Order: sequence, then structure tokens, then C-alpha cells
Amino acid sequence: MAATTTTGTADEGTAMRRTGLFRAVSAGPAFWWLVLPAFLFFLVFFVVPTVSLFALAFNKSVAGVISLSSAVTFDNFVRIFTRSIYYESILRSIGIAAAVSFICLVFGYPLAYVIAKTTNPGRNTLLMILVLSSMQLDMVIRLYGLMVLLGDNGLINATLLRFGIISAPLPLMYNVFGVIVGLVQITLPFMILSLIGVIKSIHPSLEEAARSLGASRAKAFFSVVLPLSMPGVLAGTLLVFALAISSYVVPALMGGWKVMVMPIHIYQQVAETGRWQFGAAIAVVLFLTSLMAIAVYHRAAMRTTGGRS
Repeated sequence: MAATTTTGTADEGTAMRRTGLFRAVSAGPAFWWLVLPAFLFFLVFFVVPTVSLFALAFNKSVAGVISLSSAVTFDNFVRIFTRSIYYESILRSIGIAAAVSFICLVFGYPLAYVIAKTTNPGRNTLLMILVLSSMQLDMVIRLYGLMVLLGDNGLINATLLRFGIISAPLPLMYNVFGVIVGLVQITLPFMILSLIGVIKSIHPSLEEAARSLGASRAKAFFSVVLPLSMPGVLAGTLLVFALAISSYVVPALMGGWKVMVMPIHIYQQVAETGRWQFGAAIAVVLFLTSLMAIAVYHRAAMRTTGGRS
């Protein structure tokens, strides 16, 4: 009798599991309908325009002509890589984006660590407000604020001149330094937000175990916390790099059209000369350059983190 009861219970459990699995499978198509609107929006307003622009890059450059042609040419790409003004801008864009990513990591990690380790709700909320408050202002307004600070007659130069520390204004704007400062100011919150969640997920007992085994606070941090937070470092660095290398507004305002990066060239070709084909070719090179740089960094970072993602 007992054996019969046990067998019946097992059969009922198996039947319930099969029923649950059938319901999950049958509910799959209905679930994917929820993704369809976002997929269609992404397809119509991102994939189609981007593919059209990339296809336009292989047409002959004619001012004022936007329509696609069946004639394929690589003249636009030959022009990019045979004229120093264009291939130097590729190296300049990568260098600026890499510098911005490194500076954001150096400045952002300590603040993210403090926010993640702050247990007091009031202090944690205050720190998060300080990080998010800058993102509430429009980018142009924030950059004009930097221009007031860094200009030849700005607050920094005016103060240094007043106290006789310098005899002439420091060149803080309309150069690579000004562009890097502007990009760091814009992208730093993205780095911090990418790191906070990962650092919070590291259980405090792991660091305490390292301390109990004789490791100092610094040793426990560099041997436990930092390696475990590398996925956040990777995500934040890649996000900042992508934002920095594709930025147009910051180099235009903080660089004063003197720091020629690839987005500036794209704007000039499309908006000023009307050569959509050549501007599209520069956009393709920018996309591929960014993709290759991110792939190289991702591969190197994955080796450092031991394959964690």
C-alpha cells in the first residue's frame, strides 16, 4: 500500500512538471510578441538608416546627391587613407577616447566604491543625487558652463592672473586638453553607474576572509575586490570609449573646430559641402575603427579577468 502511494505521488510530480514545461513552451510565442514593437522600432529607425548610409559610402561622391546608385566605387575610402588630414583624425579620435576612458576610470572607481559601500540610506541617496544631477542638464548647457570656467577670461585664468601666479592665460580650451575635459565631464556618470552595481554585488565576506588571513586593507582590495569588479570596469570603459569617439558636440564647442576628429569631418562633408557619400565613408571608417578598438580592448580585458563577463 505504501509503495503504491509513493509511486502515485512520483507520477503526479512528473505529470505536474510536464504540465509546467508544456505551459512554458506554449507561452513562448506570446512572450515574444512583447519584444516585437521594440524590434520594429530598432529595425526601422536604426538598422535601415544605418545600412542605407553605409551603402551610400560606396557611391561616387557628388555634391547634393543622396540617392543610392548601383555603381560601386572605393574612391571615398582611398581618399580617407591617402590624405593625412583624415587618417590623422582617426588616430586622434582613438587617442582622445582612450585617454577619456582611462581618466573616467581613475576618477570614477573611488566614488563608485564609496557609494557601493555606503550603508547609510541618506548618505547613499545624497551621493547618487550628486552623480545623477549633472545628467539632468542638457549637454550644451554643461559645456557652456565649462567654457565659463576654462576660457581665457574664465574663472581659472582670471583667478591665477589676479594673484600673479601666471603672466598670460593658460590654453585650457580650443585644444585637445579642453576636449578631454569636456568629454570626461559628460561621460564620468556613465562610468560610475556601471561600476556601482558590480561592486555592490561583491559580498563583504570575501574581503573579510582575505583580511582574516593576514592581508592588509589595500592587499585585500587589489587581490579580491578589484579583480571581481573587472566586469564593471570593462562595461564602463567600453561605454565611455564609444561615447567619446563618436562625440561631435564636445569637440565642436570645447575644441573650437581646431581639434579635428572624425565626427567633425562627417559634419563638414554632409552639412557644409553636401557630399553625403564621402561623409558616409568617414562614418563607416569611424564605426569600424570603434568596433575594432572595442574588440581589442574586450579581448585584452577578458584575459585579465579570466573570462568573466
